[in-house]
Amino acid sequence: MREGCDPPRRFRLIVFDWDGTLVDSTELIALSLREACRDIGAAVPDLSTARHVIGLGLDDALRVAAPSVPRGRYPELTARYRHHFVSRDAEVPLFPGIRAMLQELDDRGFLLAIATGKSRRGLARALEQQGVGGHFAATRCADEGFAKPHPGMLEHLFSQTGVGPDESLMVGDTSHDLELARNAGTPAVAVSYGAHPREGLARHTCLAMVDSPQALRRWLAAHA
Repeated sequence: MREGCDPPRRFRLIVFDWDGTLVDSTELIALSLREACRDIGAAVPDLSTARHVIGLGLDDALRVAAPSVPRGRYPELTARYRHHFVSRDAEVPLFPGIRAMLQELDDRGFLLAIATGKSRRGLARALEQQGVGGHFAATRCADEGFAKPHPGMLEHLFSQTGVGPDESLMVGDTSHDLELARNAGTPAVAVSYGAHPREGLARHTCLAMVDSPQALRRWLAAHA
């Protein structure tokens, strides 16, 4: 914990998206979705569309990325997506510097949380693989209630941690994350090194946009 003459802290709770914000999983997710569509004979979404739906709940993502697939085939498509993703997700690394950043924020006394489009089972597996689960006071997944950009995910985390929206910060790499923050009345920081391009993120209101994990680490050290 820091002592002495530090300025008053603006935030008590920092909520991170997972895929594309803390872990370098964007390409694997997009590839797995495209391969799943190919497996069942559906039209394969282009890479931009496959990346755009990252962060949404799975059903929402499939409606956008695979509009020709009837809902009755979602279980088949989901199974093929999970087959491709799980076969390689152990290879997915944290972005450089993220592990140290989480430790620094923990040492400074912040409450940390995750709001993700992953399932609870998927997040549990990812946290175990990366060995960072102990840093997070709370987590919320898309299969546990409303998915992004509905504010329910952040509202649940506020309730669970006892921290309100004005003292919380959302950090994410997609427009879905920034819309989630706006809908919950929470400030946000955008990261442009993940799933959505910088120009798309720039259309949303946020405190800052950073272009690398190292820049995120520096921004949080200076402004959180």
